[in-house]
Amino acid sequence: MTDTAHALGASRTFWELIERRAALTPERPVLLQDDRTLTFGELRERCERVAAGLYGLGVRPGSVVAWQLPTRVETVLLSFALTRIGAVQTPVIPFYRDREVSFALRESKAGFFAVPGTWRGFDHTAMAHRLSAGLPRPPRVLEAYDTLPDGDPAVLPPPPADGTAPRWIYWTSGTTSDPKGVLHTDRSLIAGGSCLAHALHLTPRDVGSIAFPFAHIGGPDYAVMLLLYGFPAVLFEQFALPGALTEYRRHGVTVAGGSTAFYSMFLTEQRKDPTRPLIPSLRLLAGGGAPKPPELHHAVVREMGVRLTHGYGMTEVPMITMGSPDDTAENLATTEGRPPAGMEIRITDGEGKALPHGTDGEVRLRGEAVCQGYLDRGTPAFDSEGFLVTGDIGHLRETGHLALTGRIKDIIIRKGENVSAKEIEDLLHRHPAVADAAVIGLPDPERGERVCAVIEQPAGTAPPTLAEITGFLRAEGLSPHKLPEQLEVLEALPRNEALRKVLKYKLRERFA
Repeated sequence: MTDTAHALGASRTFWELIERRAALTPERPVLLQDDRTLTFGELRERCERVAAGLYGLGVRPGSVVAWQLPTRVETVLLSFALTRIGAVQTPVIPFYRDREVSFALRESKAGFFAVPGTWRGFDHTAMAHRLSAGLPRPPRVLEAYDTLPDGDPAVLPPPPADGTAPRWIYWTSGTTSDPKGVLHTDRSLIAGGSCLAHALHLTPRDVGSIAFPFAHIGGPDYAVMLLLYGFPAVLFEQFALPGALTEYRRHGVTVAGGSTAFYSMFLTEQRKDPTRPLIPSLRLLAGGGAPKPPELHHAVVREMGVRLTHGYGMTEVPMITMGSPDDTAENLATTEGRPPAGMEIRITDGEGKALPHGTDGEVRLRGEAVCQGYLDRGTPAFDSEGFLVTGDIGHLRETGHLALTGRIKDIIIRKGENVSAKEIEDLLHRHPAVADAAVIGLPDPERGERVCAVIEQPAGTAPPTLAEITGFLRAEGLSPHKLPEQLEVLEALPRNEALRKVLKYKLRERFA
């Protein structure tokens, strides 16, 4: 990290970081979308005017403001304006509907709710009013798609000075139960973004891209990176390939990605014409949010001619580890990278006792980027020594790299033996008739659980049989007791709309 970026990373609050960057490079661009360009100086000025407009509507320091908006310049302005006031903001993924949205509004006790009106054929305003009517204190509904409140910054109180107060509520996916509201501070988000920026070795000459919902925890993570290094990012309100390629090429994007699913989509497009680079300016794919099969890493590097660095994060800790472009190919392919200074990783047994390097156990975390817990303070988050209990399984190498091998709930117990779903999935990705794979455990009266492989195929390939799949896995060295006993072939695996994670609970419901 450069000296300037390091100094900016010490900012106490998000707004202080915005002000300091605007003072350093006011004329440099920061947000690019379609034909619009916003500089760092304009960002600060516009945010103050929007903050004044929100203040005129009654938003005060500590007011809870929910917003469910797509990835647009206006969304970034609204979010940063709320940091100027010192409001508590709770972003909601724009694809969520009644169940998740009503839960977020009710649990956060939001006083304001910003929506995009009718977006992609869905009337968010109507949903907002419908859900608000059932709350004890209905929030004020604001439409904030292309028009934001405006006012004179002279009315504003001083910006917040305390960066350790919880002012952000993010929501876990809630795929098997109600979502959890995760409490973050300005400092925890700045620490997470600093980790990402430090690992990727970015420069002011880079051009980034935000192709995922800005309402995701990755939104502020990426924004911090822009502010630390002073480079711009292209915003994508809707991401689909090949349509989005025009914007990547027009703006000369050098860093792209988002998650494993994004890597696969770029690779699929590259394979349509292997003779020319898909995005000539691109030098790095980076992301996280879901496991990365080693074979996918090697294929991207080999066929696209770019580096691929993958990291490990979660709503509770936006950036834990990250692969670095100067890591070895083996570490980039088979680990999630290393943690930055200040992030403690402890691998423990079932009772919380620390385990040595190379031994699989539960991953526990402590550091400035870790959240302050959950909105429902009765929900356990930390152990007795203050480490966040993640539910992920992995081990640390002697080099400090973290290798994830699964989740506690993703371990299949077959006849009393533990079977790692991720181990089988990584091997399945080597099969030419497999574009993506999810391995799940299904109830079985004789075995306790049976191993079921669900695969998504590349276009134009014949579906494999169970015998072909098990024969392939045997040849790859998989132990016989881990072989799938059931095979399901789908045109597309079910995914969420944020980082395109596979929703295994839907597969379990379908095939149980």
